[in-house]
Amino acid sequence: MKYTNRPIHILLVEDNMGDIRLTQEAFKDSQFEVDLEYVTDGAEAIKFLHKEGKYADKGTPDLILLDLNLPKRNGHEVLEHIKLDDELCTIPVLMLTTSTAPRDVRGSYILHANCYINKPIDFNQFNEVIRQVENFWLMTATLPK
Repeated sequence: MKYTNRPIHILLVEDNMGDIRLTQEAFKDSQFEVDLEYVTDGAEAIKFLHKEGKYADKGTPDLILLDLNLPKRNGHEVLEHIKLDDELCTIPVLMLTTSTAPRDVRGSYILHANCYINKPIDFNQFNEVIRQVENFWLMTATLPK
């Protein structure tokens, strides 16, 4: 295991409370100490990342799980903002969405998403996706500091 000296800070940007709870449950079984925080729209995600207002004391996430279909600013807008910002652009962004539309997949990679994951509806399949995210992003890959 790579990251045992501190919690892994993950920001989930998701507007569906059911999916938020599903993600929280999946990370409860993690072999890592995960600090999972969430915001429910794209505008709040940007405020969180810039530590504005109520997010002033929040840390910079090590990894972002970003839904595509969000209120206020959609996932592509948030992704573009992150990847154009010199302070944020190195944070890995994993698109985690139900959309399988080729234009959404392509658009995410054009905007430099680190990967595009179709979000399963089944709890067991969703847990397996989270285990795969952990295996690659927390055990195999080296995250920027």
